[in-house]
Amino acid sequence: MSTQVKITHTFNAPRELVFEAFTKSEHLQNWWGPKGWAFEVSKSDFRPGGVFHYSQQPDDGDKMWVKFEYTEIVSPEKIVYTSFFSDEEGNNVRAPFDENWPMGTLTTMTFIEDEAKTNLTVVLMPVSPTEEEDKTFSESKDMVKEGFSGTFDQLAEYLLKVSL
Repeated sequence: MSTQVKITHTFNAPRELVFEAFTKSEHLQNWWGPKGWAFEVSKSDFRPGGVFHYSQQPDDGDKMWVKFEYTEIVSPEKIVYTSFFSDEEGNNVRAPFDENWPMGTLTTMTFIEDEAKTNLTVVLMPVSPTEEEDKTFSESKDMVKEGFSGTFDQLAEYLLKVSL
């Protein structure tokens, strides 16, 4: 079985709002991705079989393209997608930071309402990785967790400013 990374975060906001923040590009552009990076949505088609395609770019680096292919959406409870690095046209490419990064990463997000708060659980795992790709992913668990934690901190700040 492939390596899994599990991340949990509690947001002080209702589940419908947290879910919406993950599903609408007008929200995502305000908090998704590494802090301080430019973020631009190329395509947003939030439905099973749909694609979310975007670029992100640090001040001092090259633009990276990422594509999500959605496979399951249960509003406001669950989002499942496979994430790929891509080129500007949406063709899958190797990760720009490590040639042994898995080509695809399956992401399952579960949103649980707990009174006025939302508990989010994210499970990531490589899709059909080679032994080397799985090893690279496993060795990057802390980096993956730190990346999501920083992004979720930005979402928590953003949720204080918006409502349904």
